[in-house]
Amino acid sequence: MRWMWIDRVVEIEPRKRLVAVKNVSMAEEHLHDHFPAEPGLPALPVMPASLILEGMAQTGGVLVGQAEEFRYKIVLGKVSKYEIRREATPGCVLRYTATVLRMDEQGSSIAGHIALLEPTRLRDGFVEIGTVEMMFSHLDGSMGGAGVSGVDFPEHNFVFGEAFRTMLSGSGITIS
Repeated sequence: MRWMWIDRVVEIEPRKRLVAVKNVSMAEEHLHDHFPAEPGLPALPVMPASLILEGMAQTGGVLVGQAEEFRYKIVLGKVSKYEIRREATPGCVLRYTATVLRMDEQGSSIAGHIALLEPTRLRDGFVEIGTVEMMFSHLDGSMGGAGVSGVDFPEHNFVFGEAFRTMLSGSGITIS
């Protein structure tokens, strides 16, 4: 995966729950596009809700991937419900909490909670800004491999690539 929207896994209960964090930094390129200054208006750098949602998907994907020791290629299949009440700005910390609702060989579903810690409101702690329900497909289990689905997937796990391995290793999680 080229873009990572989580920085570290801070808590994990295998097959049950995972908590990850994302530090929003002005160094991130997308913040300069959302939204640049215009005549008469100052810049308003925000991490859009779509990228916050992707961070939740990556958190849930790590939770369900870790359950089977990252043997399956896990992809987001469906976002069933979501509500994100606000964007994040530079200096904020996002906390993603994913909890397993269902898990079998074909796929998984999770409930997610997104919380925000603002640098100007540290005393208040994390405040919930969103909830999500999403489903994941385990390509190796649900597609049946070539022959059944007619689709050939690469042998290597293209979902949990080198960047994810590095981030997970720094969080104390190993991928065999």
